[in-house]
Amino acid sequence: MTRLSITLILLLSFLGLSAVYAEDPYHYFTWHVSYGTISPLGKPQKAIMINKEFPGPVINCSSNNNIVVNVFNDLDEPLLFTWNGIQHRKNSWMDGMPGTNCPIQPGKNWTYHWQAKDQIGTYFYFPSTGMQKAAGGFGPMRVHSRDLIPVPYFPAAEEFDVLIHDWYFESHKEIQKTLDAGRLLTRPDGVLINGKSGNEDNVKPMFNVEAGKTYIFRVCNVGLKASLNFRMQSHKMKLVEMEGSHTVQNTYDSIDVHVGQCFTVMVEADQEESDYYIVASTRFLKEVERATAILRYKGSKGKPSSSVLPGAPVGWEWSLNQWRSFRWNLTASAARPNPQGSYHYGQINITRTIKLVNSRIMVDGKARYALNGISHTDPSTPVKLAEYFNASTKVFEYNLLSDEPPKGVKAGKIAPSVVSAEFRTFIEIVFENPEKSLQVYHLDGYSFFPAGMGPGKWTPASRKTYNNLDTVSRHTVQVYQNSWTAILLTFDNAGMWNLRSAAWDRHYLGQQLYISVVSPARSLRDEYNMPEISMRCGKVVGLPLPPSYAPA
Repeated sequence: MTRLSITLILLLSFLGLSAVYAEDPYHYFTWHVSYGTISPLGKPQKAIMINKEFPGPVINCSSNNNIVVNVFNDLDEPLLFTWNGIQHRKNSWMDGMPGTNCPIQPGKNWTYHWQAKDQIGTYFYFPSTGMQKAAGGFGPMRVHSRDLIPVPYFPAAEEFDVLIHDWYFESHKEIQKTLDAGRLLTRPDGVLINGKSGNEDNVKPMFNVEAGKTYIFRVCNVGLKASLNFRMQSHKMKLVEMEGSHTVQNTYDSIDVHVGQCFTVMVEADQEESDYYIVASTRFLKEVERATAILRYKGSKGKPSSSVLPGAPVGWEWSLNQWRSFRWNLTASAARPNPQGSYHYGQINITRTIKLVNSRIMVDGKARYALNGISHTDPSTPVKLAEYFNASTKVFEYNLLSDEPPKGVKAGKIAPSVVSAEFRTFIEIVFENPEKSLQVYHLDGYSFFPAGMGPGKWTPASRKTYNNLDTVSRHTVQVYQNSWTAILLTFDNAGMWNLRSAAWDRHYLGQQLYISVVSPARSLRDEYNMPEISMRCGKVVGLPLPPSYAPA
């Protein structure tokens, strides 16, 4: 064999290997979702479990990995999962909300396939159908950096997932019946950390550390509605990331984590070799509920002292000031809201302002929640499918909700609420909260810039108070009582995206809407076609597929 022949063989082999490894790695998961019995507050309850685990298994991946989850629904009701904070670039088909996907029917299975693009950070998943979130079915997600993308902190000795949340004695079906009858959800019966209250018999340490080492704690509030304060006895927490963005690394004694929000903190094991309490407790409620977990040092010589259990801060002002202390790390190469958004968001002209005012309304004698007087309801045909198949006129009407809240109108309307946004426009959304309780909002498909917060009502003059330089890009933001919050973002991710109250009882009773972002080019550069495996339901069953989007 000549040297030229050997060279050609080696070259062809290299090209073949390149073809094999050109696509990003895949991670495959098989989930069997069923009911199981747990007793987190000392009372047996029916929970939603994944592979008999509560909370569910972790999805651990790196940016740009392909995640394939085959979900078998062994419940007695339809099921969907949504991936809180994952942007699904060009792919709202995998968002897993009732407005984008037909539910997985009992006894059936369906497979999600999505990519965790350049979203290095901490996230979680949960069931999005009805009030199933009240029964569990949630779990953590970690998106790590690829080797080529540095992160602004050193590797930790170990990483810990910390799911904190409120919990109710009533089953999710009982809670749903209560809400359907027009009654409201009351305060929670307790708080859990990774499914435990800390009051169980023979409490075992949840987190084990070794003196002199540094650890990462990935903290998410996966609950229904209660804001929680998270803290660690005798330990400081260095904040390094929140919801896909690296932060200026300030140190905190405790952090308010509102429902739907996630934080990544680094903790040095720099104390004596003993046991220490980790605490999560409710905020802004008259009666405080709390959960504890034990952090144990290797060689621990003693149990934690409850007499010095760290206390929570008091009041709204403390929480607001903490939010003001969060800053985007502008020197980090990742994570950034790339390709969407802008590093110079404060210099972009706002093309449209949408002001959303939340309210509680009465319809036929039953309590509902609304935005600008419209209380959303999910039709039997997901609004994304109706739009894709050009059947929207049979399912919903665009822009029932106006950009300005109606004046002096206390009555409300129940209807599918879909707002259209022009592709690649820079839009300001103002949340105005006239109620006495804190509100939290989440937007699927995007990160946004929470530029400002303030008391009372928002006016154009409020823009003078905005942080137009380094507010942290994120996907979930709070609105304090009798206050406003303004966010800025570029609507460059084509699809149908849910904007919702993260308080799941308010979401269930209508405090949500969908934003339709359509690319006029109908190009695969901007949005994927509906996957062939997609389930159909409602009015699109039997309809022919629309023409394919044009190649990029």
